[in-house]
Amino acid sequence: MAEKVRVKICGITNKEDALSAVFYGASALGFVFYKNSPRFISPSRVRKIIEQLPPFVIPVGVFVNQKEGAIRDICGFTHIHTIQLHGEETPQSCIRLKDYTIIKGFRIQDSFDFNQVTQYNVDAYLFDAYQENIPGGTGKTFPWEILNGQKFKKPFILAGGLNKENISQALKMVSPYAVDISSAVEKSPGVKDARLIREFFDTLNSESFLNKG
Repeated sequence: MAEKVRVKICGITNKEDALSAVFYGASALGFVFYKNSPRFISPSRVRKIIEQLPPFVIPVGVFVNQKEGAIRDICGFTHIHTIQLHGEETPQSCIRLKDYTIIKGFRIQDSFDFNQVTQYNVDAYLFDAYQENIPGGTGKTFPWEILNGQKFKKPFILAGGLNKENISQALKMVSPYAVDISSAVEKSPGVKDARLIREFFDTLNSESFLNKG
């Protein structure tokens, strides 16, 4: 049975972009609470957006080296239950947050040691491209073949520079549980383009790019 890969659109900053992403097929929306990001959004704005989302769409709070108390406060206020930890969080800090669904992000470069991934008792892994001093949303890819032969205990999400031109190649090389896109469907950082979102899903939904379940 064929199964379409799931898509998280990250860096949502307004209601219109959120509803457009959902309309075209996003399974999850990422809200960035890292203040140094150009895609930062305040908890109060996120709460208003989440209140207007249809059922079965997962809001994901994206945090970078945030304190546990702040994460809990933001999630409680916004009613977010899935978090993406995209900094240098330790396995121990993830364990303390296990009452949430946790996606642990890793930035991949040639020297990356995949042994560290298995130390994290989380619900899913996300693999993104490494760029110095930029924790995510760089629009850059990493060599996907580095994932071949790796065995993971939990599902993984592929991120980093994915777009309508390279998504087919990415899915042929690796078989992710989901993909994460941001800059490829933007007019500018934090401002999505409905046409680019539609074109990405048109490509993804074509028969040749279905993952085999």
